[in-house]
Amino acid sequence: MTGSTLAGAVNSALRDAMAADERVVVFGEDVGRLGGVFRVTDGLRAEFGAERCFDTPLAEAGILGAAIGMAMYGLRPVVELQFDAFAYPAFEQVVSHLARMGNRTRGRMRLPVVVRIPYGGGIGAVEHHSDSSEAYAVHTPGLHVFTPATVGDAYGMLRAAIASPDPVLFFEPKRLYHVRAETDPAKETVAPIGTAVLRREGADAVLIAYGPAVPIALEAAAAARTEGWDLAVLDLRTLVPLDEETICDVVSRIGRAVVVHEAAGFGGFGAELAALIGERCFARLAAPVRRVTGLDIPYPPPRWERHHLPNVDRVLDAVATLGIR
Repeated sequence: MTGSTLAGAVNSALRDAMAADERVVVFGEDVGRLGGVFRVTDGLRAEFGAERCFDTPLAEAGILGAAIGMAMYGLRPVVELQFDAFAYPAFEQVVSHLARMGNRTRGRMRLPVVVRIPYGGGIGAVEHHSDSSEAYAVHTPGLHVFTPATVGDAYGMLRAAIASPDPVLFFEPKRLYHVRAETDPAKETVAPIGTAVLRREGADAVLIAYGPAVPIALEAAAAARTEGWDLAVLDLRTLVPLDEETICDVVSRIGRAVVVHEAAGFGGFGAELAALIGERCFARLAAPVRRVTGLDIPYPPPRWERHHLPNVDRVLDAVATLGIR
């Protein structure tokens, strides 16, 4: 492979993990014969058979319950919940069992389950197909929460998630599925899990983002040059575990920060980041932490989503309040 899209990188990671370990099984709605609604699992059933890549009924709670049972008996399930808000019917299984079993058994029964969730907006989809529900996941102790923004990270982070002995919710930004890299993602260097990556250096302020917001932050940083602003961009990559040290080091060095994410602002992950920065970097801040987020509304109809999602203008408006000279 001389190049890949982000969707192709996820497909390659699944294929390579299944080839390396016969305990890895992939299942969910339409992932077998169809290859997934985004064709992310295309070809896996043909290569590995219907016992290791198979379709399930439209019953998310049943999918997660089956995955938990399989993990108890030694398999390493990777399940797809197809769309972000389709995960809500499985919420009880995730919160009450998947996240707690390791603690409940004092570590004797850990659940190596990966839950793949295509998430976020920007594709013109209707309600229940565009949510950003990461805040529910990060608030639940016992879960790891990953969200890649690059082709290389999609491959490397998913391989790491499948190898993990603990449950991982793997949020895939669907609007980035067709982003292409001209290198083989399997050969790209991926930072260790739990490590944020500074995608762009800057001296005036840092834009902190993850998943689908990372390209917006990079675009805003490039546009900021016309205003004379030099902006850094920090990609968190994993929300749990969170790389608090890198966040605080970068913010303390620069002194100004804007958090960018698609989810609603009230109670969103950006609030946690702002609190962290306020607690640990207060003396080094030249301005309050700003947030650029989705609006505090149910996800709007497709024709209005451009007003709901963070964009370059909204990011630059927030930067303009930081007092950069």
